[in-house]
Amino acid sequence: MTGEVEPPRVDSPQILVVEDDAELRAMLERLLQDSGYAVDVAGDGQAGLHLALTRSYDVLLVDRGLPAIDGLDLLRRLRRRGIATPALFLTAYGELSDRVAGLDAGAEDYVVKPFEVDELLARLRALRRRHLATATVLTLGSGELDVASRAVRLADGTEVVLSAREMALLHALAVRPNRVFSRDELRELVFEAAESASIVDTYVHYLRRKLGSGVVRTVWGLGYRAGTL
Repeated sequence: MTGEVEPPRVDSPQILVVEDDAELRAMLERLLQDSGYAVDVAGDGQAGLHLALTRSYDVLLVDRGLPAIDGLDLLRRLRRRGIATPALFLTAYGELSDRVAGLDAGAEDYVVKPFEVDELLARLRALRRRHLATATVLTLGSGELDVASRAVRLADGTEVVLSAREMALLHALAVRPNRVFSRDELRELVFEAAESASIVDTYVHYLRRKLGSGVVRTVWGLGYRAGTL
């Protein structure tokens, strides 16, 4: 034994899949794991409710026609208890009235079976991006981020205005301050897919130049995480 401490792992986005079809549930679990998610699964609404109330997730993928507690009721119960995790319904019910019912219950999106894998993954990515954008004022160490005005207020009262991309990157890190984001994940969340992952390094440099070297921490071999102001 060398006594070396094992480096931290990148904290993958957390997703809960609630689906009663065992074959489809297993397929979704493999697909999402291969796409970089940390996946929890539940085979009925009661188990899904318990997991969603006791663990933290970035997104929920919920079938509508569930045993024990159906998908609509599951989501209504979560929303009543203040769980705002973005949710996507995956279901065989494709009529307009069904989609409206799902959205009214608190879902942000709706995909009808059978579905295209690429579309499902793209919709999940979009849900995560929108969720990251919901918080408009955040604290980071002794400072504060005002996302709407793109201003960072430091403890001494100094205000630093960032570009839209600089704020988007800092905001993505500050929303989950204990998470290590890979460069590819930050590129996906903040920048255009066609851009190189090196764009992330460039904007980390801009942030450090404006706000100090400690504002973004490098986790060598893994990526970046929020620092302090």
